[in-house]
Amino acid sequence: MSDECPKCPTGLPPWLATFADLMSLLMCFFVLLLSFAEIDAVRFKKMAESMKDAFGVQREIAVTDVVKGTSVIMQEFSPGKPEPTPIQELRQQTTDVEKELLDSEDESRRELDIDAVKAALQAKLEQEVREQAAELQEMLDEEISEGLLDVETEETKIIIRIQEKGSFPSGRANLNPGFFEVISKITEVIATTPGKIIVAGHTDNIPISTRRFRSNWELSSARAVTVVHAMLSNAAIDEGRFLIQGYADSRPLAANDTSENRAQNRRVELVIQRGKDVDSGEVIRAGKQ
Repeated sequence: MSDECPKCPTGLPPWLATFADLMSLLMCFFVLLLSFAEIDAVRFKKMAESMKDAFGVQREIAVTDVVKGTSVIMQEFSPGKPEPTPIQELRQQTTDVEKELLDSEDESRRELDIDAVKAALQAKLEQEVREQAAELQEMLDEEISEGLLDVETEETKIIIRIQEKGSFPSGRANLNPGFFEVISKITEVIATTPGKIIVAGHTDNIPISTRRFRSNWELSSARAVTVVHAMLSNAAIDEGRFLIQGYADSRPLAANDTSENRAQNRRVELVIQRGKDVDSGEVIRAGKQ
């Protein structure tokens, strides 16, 4: 009986439980590391091919796209399209509506800003026009008091009306010699005033038919041309600013029923037009000068 082996104690050694816990923790640690790691698809494919050649147990599956998996613990390597949930759809719709509202608000704000700028420039321009008209009235006070001229404003336009009295002989388009000085005064102010200059001739409704003028249309146009030529004697004014028009008796100021009204309709108008190009930006450039 002395040769028999001593009996081993029942149960596992105490150190084995600690060792098993340690191994389990190490396995969990490496599994977590592997799940967090990103996989190079090309290298994984090469590794899979080498394992197939080594073990011969992996089936050959035709792959048309590059493997797109990011973790070895995923069951498939093709990225799946997430199904939209009601919360996601509602959130997307809300985002789209908010974007449309913000875009419309920005567009409305820009339009309001542009309209406000235009209104401010328009008001400033009208003030400048009134000041220039007052300057003209002061310079031509004597001629205005004699009934040879009228100066008035209409929004952003200065209108200088040259009456036939003292300026043109009846039925003719030649300026009276004494009226050139008046034209020279007008030109000095207009030369420094920006804007288009419209020179329009008007007559009464009494027909005219002479060797030179076949109708009132030709007479009104010829008088406008004469005034422009007189103004161009001043080299400071640009001839490209002029626009000549002839209206005959189509735009009367008063009814052609008396001699006084007909005399009022026989005129040449100088219109300094500055408010026509608000939208094109010319008013903005003029306001900055």
